[in-house]
Amino acid sequence: MTAAREIMVHVNEQDEVDRILSEWSAARPDLDVAPLAVFSRMTRISKRLDRARVHAFERSGLASWEFDVLAVLRRGGAPYRQSPKVLVRQTMVSSGTMTNRIDRMVARGLVRRLTDPNDGRGVLVEMTPQGMTLVDAAMTRLSDAEERLIGGLPRAERERLATLLRKLALSVDRFEPEADAATE
Repeated sequence: MTAAREIMVHVNEQDEVDRILSEWSAARPDLDVAPLAVFSRMTRISKRLDRARVHAFERSGLASWEFDVLAVLRRGGAPYRQSPKVLVRQTMVSSGTMTNRIDRMVARGLVRRLTDPNDGRGVLVEMTPQGMTLVDAAMTRLSDAEERLIGGLPRAERERLATLLRKLALSVDRFEPEADAATE
């Protein structure tokens, strides 16, 4: 039995968010703080996940942003190349940020720029063998780290949680914050 499996979480146990919700309910009984039960836990889990990811990537010789770019190329399959536009869309950064990232990754020997054979003015970004070695090592370490984090949940609960999070993600993706709407 793995260490993660030994740490089974019981539904009756209280966490830090329970304390926060209780305090907000007492301080502001006029507010419905129920959404905090979800989003505060997601935020706390996200922070721990970010730390686990950074550690997995650093152990593999990559920064998180380098992993993001290489992962897009790796998932795309052979010949492990994409346009900068695809990389921008899938990593959710600006084109200027992506140009800077590609420059830095070229300098490190993780990717190379190629002329797009279908568009002489276009560029493709291709992963190098060194990039492949590092992203594969990082993905293995990431998978192991994430398994340790979620190991306290049985498979059926993981699947249910993934389904609920997909529904929430689709709902959140459709939401347009008021601040964003005002700037358009």
